[in-house]
Amino acid sequence: MSETERVTVAAVVTALLLLVPAFALHTSPRFAGSLAGFALGSLAAALMVSLLIYPLAKYSASFRSGLSRFTSMRALLAFHAYGGAFGAFFAILHTGHKYQSLLGIALVISMLVVVATGFVGRYYLPETSAELREAQSRLATLRSAYDRTVAALASQHASDDGASPARAAAVPGVPILQLIDGIADLEYAIGSREAVKRIFMPWIVAHVVAAISMYFLLTLHIAGEIYYGLRWLS
Repeated sequence: MSETERVTVAAVVTALLLLVPAFALHTSPRFAGSLAGFALGSLAAALMVSLLIYPLAKYSASFRSGLSRFTSMRALLAFHAYGGAFGAFFAILHTGHKYQSLLGIALVISMLVVVATGFVGRYYLPETSAELREAQSRLATLRSAYDRTVAALASQHASDDGASPARAAAVPGVPILQLIDGIADLEYAIGSREAVKRIFMPWIVAHVVAAISMYFLLTLHIAGEIYYGLRWLS
């Protein structure tokens, strides 16, 4: 995951979240059925359907082997992230900020859940896991230093031959109380990160369920548009 990808997707998701409540300031009831609205809706639908390429490649060995000649799974995952963010962005523009249809509202909500859970799974959880591993490594280092310091101090107090002070000096010159404070802070930070990680771990379930709902509602939406006709053609 590159920093450019993270910043780009975060910016699009932020803009998307700002566009959703924009109906309070601007509403265009007929924009969705206009030529421009149709073009934005078609682009959004095409991007949403293209998101299925990554899970198909991930869970189908034959499909993955066919795509491996043209692209990598890492590139497909990046496209999955970009496509989801920009697809949702174009879909919100397509609505014209008109949220009067229950089907349209449900489609927008499911789409936003897909984007939010995808963002958590793609960026937040890996970052939290990396921070958790780093904190655990630092905790192990501090605990090792604490154990060496305690052993050296115990040896110093138990020995009377004068050799123990030199042995204690070989221990890193960190006060034992400072080590204890550092260990306590890291244990608290690790516990907090683990709690947050447990909360967000079911993201994949929410992501899949929301995606299934979104594609079902998208199919109904497209079918309704075809059935009732495209207003911009009339």
